[in-house]
Amino acid sequence: QVQLVESGGGLVQAGGSLRLSCAASGRTFSNYAMGWFRQAPGKEREFVTAINWSGSTTYAESVKGRFTISRDNAKKMVYLQMNSLKPEDTAIYYCAARTAPEISTYLYDYWGQGTQVTVSS
Repeated sequence: QVQLVESGGGLVQAGGSLRLSCAASGRTFSNYAMGWFRQAPGKEREFVTAINWSGSTTYAESVKGRFTISRDNAKKMVYLQMNSLKPEDTAIYYCAARTAPEISTYLYDYWGQGTQVTVSS
């Protein structure tokens, strides 16, 4: 069983930055691919970014060059650094774990409760 707890959300002005954190449990965290998803009001949940066991990453086109995912396997943490935030980035952000080392944009086994990010114009 894997538990995920997100933190770091909040209210920020357009152009600002936030850093989200995701604390994970599980003995084999270093073998998991990890991802971030988001869901805006009235929209479906969408893929944001993911990182595999070795640090390879992939990003949605809408966040490329602005967001950076990273992980610290020793601390069982995943981070999402979000820069140059836009009002359209407003959403609940979810951390997700995939009990396989390869990156996926949709196949994840465990999900956190989410953290709200609001970007004002």
